[in-house]
Amino acid sequence: MQRKQLWMPVVSISIAILIALPLQSLAESNNDASQKKLSKEELAQLLAPIALYPDDLVSQILMASTYPLEVVQADRWVKKNKQMKGDALAKALEKENWDPSVKSLVGFPSILAAMSEKLDLTTKVGDAFLSQQKDVMDTIQLLRKKAYDAGNLKTSKEQKVIVEKEIIVIKQADPEVIYVPSYSPTVVYGAWMYPAYPPYYYYPPPPPAYPAYHFAAGVAIGVAWGYAWGNCNWHGGHVEQNINQNININRNIDRSKYQSRVKTSDRKWQHNPEHRRGVAYKDGATAKRYGQSPARSMEGRRESRGYGSAGVSRGGRPSAGTMDRGDRGSRDSAFSRSGESGRQARTASDRGLSSRQSSVGGSSFGGGGSRGSRGSSGGASRGGGGRGGGRR
Repeated sequence: MQRKQLWMPVVSISIAILIALPLQSLAESNNDASQKKLSKEELAQLLAPIALYPDDLVSQILMASTYPLEVVQADRWVKKNKQMKGDALAKALEKENWDPSVKSLVGFPSILAAMSEKLDLTTKVGDAFLSQQKDVMDTIQLLRKKAYDAGNLKTSKEQKVIVEKEIIVIKQADPEVIYVPSYSPTVVYGAWMYPAYPPYYYYPPPPPAYPAYHFAAGVAIGVAWGYAWGNCNWHGGHVEQNINQNININRNIDRSKYQSRVKTSDRKWQHNPEHRRGVAYKDGATAKRYGQSPARSMEGRRESRGYGSAGVSRGGRPSAGTMDRGDRGSRDSAFSRSGESGRQARTASDRGLSSRQSSVGGSSFGGGGSRGSRGSSGGASRGGGGRGGGRR
């Protein structure tokens, strides 16, 4: 009798272990799935709209995409302060607590607006950049080679296309003006190599009368570009930061505030989780790397997708929708217009970001920045930003 009583606890523990093992395996399987990297097909699909942008602009967009809520804040701030220029703009911008990469895009209000309105796509780009930075950089190079081989990526009066063996660099022809290209991702790369993964785009492609790859008005370098510290290190497969870059453009920046975020050795860009504003990371591994609970990341991911709605549903509530591949708000470049204007602002999260309804409606931006204070050649203006551009 005593022997039977002795074995009972052992049997119970064994049964509990046998039941727990499949549950543990299932949890590990789910965790592995949540950390699955994007395939080369998915990355090409995702990056096609921006791969042909100038290097300096690409680096800023990639970094800023990791801070989706600050992109929304900056977009609304620009719309509210679109008449601000020069020193007044420089001083006001320095007071805002956004990442420098986000601030650098203030001079490109149409890009900022598109990133804000298509926040689901912006967030996906940021997530991919955080977890697969080298893969992202390599995919951009792959796409550039496709466009180059198709004869659609060339040096022009707007840009310089430099081919260095396996690397293709795109720089602005005029150091004081940046031209944002307008192109259809389904055309500019030639025959698309992954038919099952058609490329994303923010707006419908240009009409047939337009070339496969062309430019709207240029954007003159303004004070916001003083925060543009990014450089594409294609050989290293990452983005670097030079905090002393563009000092002459804006002397109102207190660069000492950002010094700790830049490595002194290789200047490799470091993501700052403080500017993430609580938005959940894509997977547990990324969340853990940046000090967020993996459980919080996985459980909060669905809720955070509310920030990534492609539009706003009736009644002013954010839709849970995914990225729209055919938004009919514009025919300019991927990030070149704000699309359908007057949309109601997204609601605030219960984690602390207070959201204001946009005070600006009924307006849209063209293929460049806000109008500056004095004109210049190339369809651009200097001062607080570039000339508001449309189609040429």
